Amino acid sequence: MADEETVPALPATSWTVLGLLSFGRELSGYDLKKWSDRSLGLFYWSPSFSQIYSELKRLEKAGYADSRLVAPEAGSRDKRVYRITGEGLAAVRAWAAGGPLDPPVLKHGPMLRLWLGHLLAPERMREVLAAHREYAETMRLRAEADVADAAADEAWAFPRLTLTWAERYYAAERDLADAMLADIEELERERPCP
Repeated sequence: MADEETVPALPATSWTVLGLLSFGRELSGYDLKKWSDRSLGLFYWSPSFSQIYSELKRLEKAGYADSRLVAPEAGSRDKRVYRITGEGLAAVRAWAAGGPLDPPVLKHGPMLRLWLGHLLAPERMREVLAAHREYAETMRLRAEADVADAAADEAWAFPRLTLTWAERYYAAERDLADAMLADIEELERERPCP
């Protein structure tokens, strides 16, 4: 494990953007956002455009990324593309190997509503869980498609593993919603409403 002193103090968004650049491609801010939405957004979070551009400036200033203007394929505006520098690759490698590991923070809106179930009609609780089930299945299908897309690029072997994790996670969320719906039915049988 890398010595934590060698890991620069940067916000998580910097490491996210630098990590996206670590695959060795020149990417525009738009490309970074698109890649982030299709991968990171399934298991971590996807930074906004403004966060990405702000971090790109920070990374350039720190010497971890550089950029250049390229002529557009179509249209009239040049676009700026970014790439990771050797120093940036060393920094993100040190961070990945030994930087502090933030534990997951669970903020589960449907469970908060269910926790307050004594204030809700049983039908509303079922609606909340059914909506969450639908969301989880939609996200599972999205992750499944992204896993298939990632399989086409050898550089995405490890991102593909995280996308597979996301597919399994959302399948579990879907299954948990089904189980909670069954739990509500059981609770209603045990404690009939007046």
